[in-house]
Amino acid sequence: MNDEIDILVTLDENYMEPLKVMLTSLYYNNPGETFNIWLIHQAISREKLLELNKILNSFNWKLYNEKIDAKLLDGAPTLERYPKEMYFRLLCGQILPKSVKRVLYLDPDILVINPLRELWDLDLEGSMIGAATHTGMTNLTTEINSLRLGTDHGYYNSGVMVIDLEIARSTIKLQDIDDAINKYNAFLILPDQDILNYLYGKYIKEIPEEIWNYDSRKYFSYYTKSFKKHNLQWVMENTSILHFCGRPKPWDPKSDGKFTALYLHYQKFLKRISENL
Repeated sequence: MNDEIDILVTLDENYMEPLKVMLTSLYYNNPGETFNIWLIHQAISREKLLELNKILNSFNWKLYNEKIDAKLLDGAPTLERYPKEMYFRLLCGQILPKSVKRVLYLDPDILVINPLRELWDLDLEGSMIGAATHTGMTNLTTEINSLRLGTDHGYYNSGVMVIDLEIARSTIKLQDIDDAINKYNAFLILPDQDILNYLYGKYIKEIPEEIWNYDSRKYFSYYTKSFKKHNLQWVMENTSILHFCGRPKPWDPKSDGKFTALYLHYQKFLKRISENL
């Protein structure tokens, strides 16, 4: 496995500040690691990219700027919360250079609070993707989405994914995505995540959500399911990725969740870094 870790992010300009916080947390909790940041976007300004690159240079990391033709996926359903950039992660195998064999995709609304090396080195055992489900107490989400999309597997969250790009390049096709969008357009709630599960769920290896994709809204669910083992001390020691799913986001003044203060802590780290550049 390559000693360097390739991180994929796909977003629009509205999420550049959360992205920088996420990358700051990644830096502080992965000492000794070198990361390549692959940013796929459609229209992020040169000024914003330069600001990001300054921060990454201070980490001794490389930024790879992959700007996409605005006409890609013109027919895809989008909402204010789910811009077209969300589809780029599905097509990353076609977008990134063939020299890149594997990526770790991370949503920008994430904190990395422990090392990621184990996830990066994960043996996918022939699967295309490693991803987690968010089952809750009753696994109702999986049952509802199985009925809605006709799937026979867990409903995987697309916010954290280890992707084998060599398999993805031969498996994920733009025409299949277009066909699925046309078929399920009226039923898509989280469009790219729904498409991921409908078309490619059978190619996914499940990874433990409480370690690699911890839903920050569901502390008491994890705590209860683990018979009170997964308390805050356990999370800080064992969880690597906190995912701030849903609303409000931790940078929103209305946010007062279990992990909001931790997020604001890394936001302060970023501010200090930026002031010193």
